[in-house]
Amino acid sequence: MPSTRRSFLRQASAFSLLPGALPVLAQQPMAMPASTAKPQPMLHSLELPPFVDVLPLPERLVPAAHHGQPHKLRVTMREVHSKIHRDVPASRFWAYGTGSSSSPLAPVIEARSHQPLEIEWVNALPAHHYLPIDYSLHGCGRDLPEVRAIVHVHGARVPTKDDGYPEDWFVPGTSRTCHYPLEQDSATLWYHDHAMGLNRLNMYAGLFGHFLIRDKAEDALNLPSGKYEVPLSIYDRDFTADGQLFYPTSGDPDHPWVPEFFADATLINGKVRPFFEVEPRLYRFRVLNAANSRFFALSLSEQIPFHQIGSDQGLLPSPVKLTSLLLAPAERADLLIDFSQFAGKQVHLVNGAFEILQFRVAATAAPALQTGHDKMSSIPATLRTVPRIPESTATVTRTITLNEYQDKVGNPMIMLLNRKHWHDPVTEQPKLNSTEIWEFVNLTEDVHPMHLHLVRFQLLDRRTFEVFSYQMYKKLRYLAPARSPEPSEVGWKDTIQCPPGMITRIIVHFDGYAGKYLYHCHILEHESNDMMRPFEVVA
Repeated sequence: MPSTRRSFLRQASAFSLLPGALPVLAQQPMAMPASTAKPQPMLHSLELPPFVDVLPLPERLVPAAHHGQPHKLRVTMREVHSKIHRDVPASRFWAYGTGSSSSPLAPVIEARSHQPLEIEWVNALPAHHYLPIDYSLHGCGRDLPEVRAIVHVHGARVPTKDDGYPEDWFVPGTSRTCHYPLEQDSATLWYHDHAMGLNRLNMYAGLFGHFLIRDKAEDALNLPSGKYEVPLSIYDRDFTADGQLFYPTSGDPDHPWVPEFFADATLINGKVRPFFEVEPRLYRFRVLNAANSRFFALSLSEQIPFHQIGSDQGLLPSPVKLTSLLLAPAERADLLIDFSQFAGKQVHLVNGAFEILQFRVAATAAPALQTGHDKMSSIPATLRTVPRIPESTATVTRTITLNEYQDKVGNPMIMLLNRKHWHDPVTEQPKLNSTEIWEFVNLTEDVHPMHLHLVRFQLLDRRTFEVFSYQMYKKLRYLAPARSPEPSEVGWKDTIQCPPGMITRIIVHFDGYAGKYLYHCHILEHESNDMMRPFEVVA
């Protein structure tokens, strides 16, 4: 897809609209690059009858202690077959699971803060990949095993050996045990594949799931729980007419990588446009954007308001009332929706102007609620103290440029950070227990969701600048005053949207562990070629 077309669609859906406006373009299934050949008939999801499948819910894994030892789990990667829609044949996926489960949904891992967890990750995948590998990408040569995997718990503060470093992959028939200290606040984390050169394919195949950390501060808020707390994974996929997963290529057999793409079908928890039966009461939704490239502009039908109570790294200081929310790949949002005024009606979750999930609200609440045996949750006025990190505590400011290089006809060839490749020497070496400001200077036409491993951070501000002057003369000319974070962005983050033509500043305290980690764009196609760099925390 030409760079200007990509830019227009993403920027329109992300940052060029007035507050509260809905990006119409965000809801459209989008055309593939002209060079992409589709040799077989494709599924068109809009031709399928909507809201005929119930929303599946994943298994919940709650670790238990064993004789004073760390809590332990065993999670297996395996191939499964599952229907995305009543009228579509079963599709092949790769998924995390336990025991003999054949679900395409990874289990929700529910852990407790300050209770260490040990997980054995088992690779039981087939020996051959079923999606198109680009052997020209760094770390993806033909001399390597075709199927490789490594699990990254996104947002976890862990030693480097347990972080899921892209080069620490392991092959089918083997396993790896990782230790998670969980010395961090309650948060909506997630886990996914991070194998060098392959994770865009492995995640597209289905290797991702929710990882929730709970603590006493969250417990005290009486938020909806049990069946009233619902994990939602939202992502887009292409399928052939016979229901098989389709990943596009450039048409060049030597370099099939595409810079990004926007697939036809939007899935929620593995189903195309499902329905979910709810009671007329308050619900909590843990929302994850698990798409490779797509941003989701979420709202409720008829502009019904909802409340955001948390972002990537936990609770916000107080609930934020919204009518729309833009979620980038890898971002999470902790939402409260009150259905009490819609008894006997239908409410829809909408992406742009496109309904992707139907809520069927029952006429009455469950009997246990009517008799008072189950407390009705309410929206707290305050949630958690989130102290702001003073800029004055930062000892270093690092400038990181976001770069894109194009071929002669304007098609992207490679994405870089500070014009450096993954394998170039480490240039960012923050000291353990130090505080730094990182400013992402976006010289491209895309919004890039930047993710740092190990740490949580806070957004300071965004500011537009003149890109041409910066590129040609290295002169920084601001075009407007700095924009402070929106209320939904004042909490702790681990992934931040960096819009084009803007400098996005974050402040980071590097505590926890010394060692080598990484930062990257979480558009998976960008990350793989080669918008990913290591950093090293030094003692």
